[in-house]
Amino acid sequence: MGKITQHSDVYLAVAVIAIIGVMIVPLPPRLLDVFLAFNITFALVTLLMTMYITKPLELSIFPGLLLITTLLRLSLNVASTRLILGEAYAGEVISAFGNFVVKGNYVIGFVVFLILVVIQFVVITKGAGRIAEVAARFTLDAMPGKQMSIDADLSAGLITDAEARKRREDISREADFYGAMDGAGKFVRGDAIAGLVITAINILGGLAIGVLQKGMPLSQALHTYTLLTIGDGLVAQIPALILSTAAGVIVTRAASEENMGMELATQMLAKPRAILVAAGALLIFAIIPGLPTVPFLLLATLAGGVAYSTRKAKQKQIEEEAIKVSRAKPQERIEDYLRMDTLEIEIGYGLIPLVAPEQGGDLLDRVTAIRRQCASELGLVVPPVRIRDNLQLKPNEYKIKIKGVEIAQGEVMPESYLAMNPGCAQGEIEGIDTTEPAFGLPAKWITEKEKEQAELLGYTVIEASAVLATHLTEVIKSNAHEILGRQDVQNLLDNLKKNYPAVVEGVVPQQISVGTVQKVLQNLLRERVPIKDLLTIMETLADYASLVKDTETLTEYVRHALGRTICQLYKNQDGSISVITVDPKV
Repeated sequence: MGKITQHSDVYLAVAVIAIIGVMIVPLPPRLLDVFLAFNITFALVTLLMTMYITKPLELSIFPGLLLITTLLRLSLNVASTRLILGEAYAGEVISAFGNFVVKGNYVIGFVVFLILVVIQFVVITKGAGRIAEVAARFTLDAMPGKQMSIDADLSAGLITDAEARKRREDISREADFYGAMDGAGKFVRGDAIAGLVITAINILGGLAIGVLQKGMPLSQALHTYTLLTIGDGLVAQIPALILSTAAGVIVTRAASEENMGMELATQMLAKPRAILVAAGALLIFAIIPGLPTVPFLLLATLAGGVAYSTRKAKQKQIEEEAIKVSRAKPQERIEDYLRMDTLEIEIGYGLIPLVAPEQGGDLLDRVTAIRRQCASELGLVVPPVRIRDNLQLKPNEYKIKIKGVEIAQGEVMPESYLAMNPGCAQGEIEGIDTTEPAFGLPAKWITEKEKEQAELLGYTVIEASAVLATHLTEVIKSNAHEILGRQDVQNLLDNLKKNYPAVVEGVVPQQISVGTVQKVLQNLLRERVPIKDLLTIMETLADYASLVKDTETLTEYVRHALGRTICQLYKNQDGSISVITVDPKV
């Protein structure tokens, strides 16, 4: 397999050149037989491949493949026409289709040929083309929504950047695939028309050559050249029909976990009652006078047996699943009641829409963004925030707890917006007076109709979920020193140790304990000093830990080392820092 794929580009180029060469170079009948057999085999393999794939993108090369196979059939038509008109013999494959398949009767052969062309041209190709056209349109219409869904999953941390990139590529490839299939259907329809024209030309040309040049009687010329032409047409149209069917199968395949055969068996046998009704109808047909009894009776028996066995298998599956569920049911443990969440938000039932994604809620995404922001700004890995409803609260009330203790509470109106005057608003707006919960600023709850007017007047307008998220952010920053536990510190040290093992091993546990490091970090977080530069903090502790054991003094040394970081937090746009000086006498 590896050797084949290693030089596949060269093989494809050689194959295309060979297809073009078939049109130019006369082929001996035996070599033409090989090409015709290959054409049939390749079409059959392609059809089976479309049945075994689970989604269309697994065979995204199909539109290009359809073009190459169409070119192959047309080149074989040219080669066979050259042999039919020149030698009145085009190999055993064409002769077999002309004599054995249609029993030597060119009228039957011509009728069969026309039926195949009509099936391919009118039924399969037209239907597959329409499906591809609609699928391409719907895929393009759905692209913005799918892109937004991917961005939301990425923001929520549900997928990685690589997975998001792959999903975006799949969406683009899917749109390109259906667009290409819409155009590739035109090749197949054109191939069917070309088959009719080539057949007519071969019959007329064969009669002219046989009667005028070779002196054959008209009946003999008609029999010889028409049979060969019909055989050639059947040999060409059967692979074309197979590939048209493959095109129809691949554009009707929706992404699923199973291949077409498994889905067919699963879905067709899903309702045993329908099969049982069909068995009853077949049994009635079997006893109607004039209709053949044996075929209908056999089919009725077969359908009844399938319905019975399917129903029995379903009942057995239900019983097995019930046993598995009863065995897998977890037993209640008293220890579970001792578990305590570091961060918790309790909400009233009126705020549930803010949390539920199916109702348009984005609070979960905002919480994920807050955790990412705290890690980026403070260097603190905030533990997962548990959100649960509490029927004892007011409908629009919420409480924020740290280690089971209420730290803050507030109320938001889920279908309204919070409007705050930043100090430059021009005019007043109507709304429900309230206080912004995070900073205690005066604000008003306004409706969506008043939102645009408030923004035009210069008010800052915030969604209800953003108000709650801002309050949570402020609570986390104000109480970060309580959130940072000893295990969290150990995790931070382990992460730092991966790149700077000497720094960590030289301090902990040789000079100070993890608890001392925790107290220093908590002192910094209490003052809202970021601990993101953990390397500088640990190097400073390494310098002074052997001399000083007091955590307050160690914190002072660390604070000096982080002076540039602290100044960065408070400097103005011009790089200066505003301070208030107090006279020593005061």
